[in-house]
Amino acid sequence: MRNNSGSGSFLIPLALAFWGMLSCPWLAIAQLTPERTYYGVDRAIPIAVSLPGGTGGEASIVLYNAKGDRMARASVLAGPIDLAAFFPILWDQANPIVLFAQLYANSGTDEQADRPIGPPLVLQPMLTPQRAVARGNSVEWQSGPQQYSGLRIYTDKLMKLDTTEGVMVFRLRPDEAPNTVWHIRGLVEGGFYTDIAFHRVVPTHPSGMPFVIQAGDPIGSGSGGPGVFIDLEPSNLEHAFGVLSMARTQNPDTNGSQFFVALSREATVHLNGAYTAFGEAIEGAQAILAVERTPLADARSGQPVEAPRIRRAELIDAPPFGTGPKPLERPAPSGER
Repeated sequence: MRNNSGSGSFLIPLALAFWGMLSCPWLAIAQLTPERTYYGVDRAIPIAVSLPGGTGGEASIVLYNAKGDRMARASVLAGPIDLAAFFPILWDQANPIVLFAQLYANSGTDEQADRPIGPPLVLQPMLTPQRAVARGNSVEWQSGPQQYSGLRIYTDKLMKLDTTEGVMVFRLRPDEAPNTVWHIRGLVEGGFYTDIAFHRVVPTHPSGMPFVIQAGDPIGSGSGGPGVFIDLEPSNLEHAFGVLSMARTQNPDTNGSQFFVALSREATVHLNGAYTAFGEAIEGAQAILAVERTPLADARSGQPVEAPRIRRAELIDAPPFGTGPKPLERPAPSGER
């Protein structure tokens, strides 16, 4: 999409919480807490395991890949552990990929035995980035070996946008675009997306299908940003309704703070692979459609008469791995009233 702009200590949770916003009956406090974010290859990985009150002493950690395949499992006790000692696979991967570490605890009752609790940890390999070269409206990825330096480990989060048209919640996809997700998380945590306009609304692509809504520029002209760019990152997440993707210029490595939300699969299919898709909406279809229906002062540029705004953005705990709402689909016309 167009963008005109050029360690810590162990923190052990002590209480139980529910993710009330989406009314999901799972525990929403972090039960696995890394001591720090970065771990060099072949080093220890100290993390804290905390079990909520009412559960038994039996617990386990399961490693999953993004497809949901169980890669390894280890029994653990509450307290500090070395994750690398329990999972040697972390330093033995021939082709390192993003993994998710999910805590399971046994409450002592059959109906709740071996249940996942809290958000998973994201285990992202630190790899030498792939570089992209612009080829007209597409990009070509340069091949070459990637150096594996270790892991970036953090609690999985959702991104919640409180907008003038309603709340939107996005599942971030570090398995598809880990560096982009990390960059956006930093902007959200720093309060960057406070009082930010949807400065570009394109309800209809030349194909006749819904196209995109775009935000992330503090000055609202399409030329502003956070003062830093990150490289284009390859992502296999296909654009479709509710998919979150980075806006940029013709230069592929101009990803800053501007993002767009796709409004249909049909109109955005040509963006696949050329723009970094890094999240998908799981709540807020009507809010997205409300922004899409914004009256325009200039249909060609997508400039709204009065731009809808993001009041604030925040990160909230993700559900346990493999649970939670599925990605949104575009509602039928009757649902757009």
